[in-house]
Amino acid sequence: MSESRLAHLVFFKLKDRSSEAAEALIDACHKYLSGHDGTAYFAAGNLAKEFERPVNDRDFDVSLQVVFESREAHDTYQVAERHLQFIDEMKDGWDSVRVFDTWVR
Repeated sequence: MSESRLAHLVFFKLKDRSSEAAEALIDACHKYLSGHDGTAYFAAGNLAKEFERPVNDRDFDVSLQVVFESREAHDTYQVAERHLQFIDEMKDGWDSVRVFDTWVR
């Protein structure tokens, strides 16, 4: 697995499901969660509402994708001050959070 990267995928369902609340969370993701050492890829965005196939999970408002170069980079990110500040400042607006970590290549 040493050549694999760790994809950290997070799906937020908001208490306030308005587009304004989603945009505020996306902005916070970019402010606090982008640019961490060991990040190979970063993106945050809202649910693509136009996709309504039976297989689409639509029970979220904002998604975050961070691909880390290594497990160590992920572990450092988890305790980074900016990551913890993001959680502290934004958590009251979350109805639920689902996290999927997967090795990718």
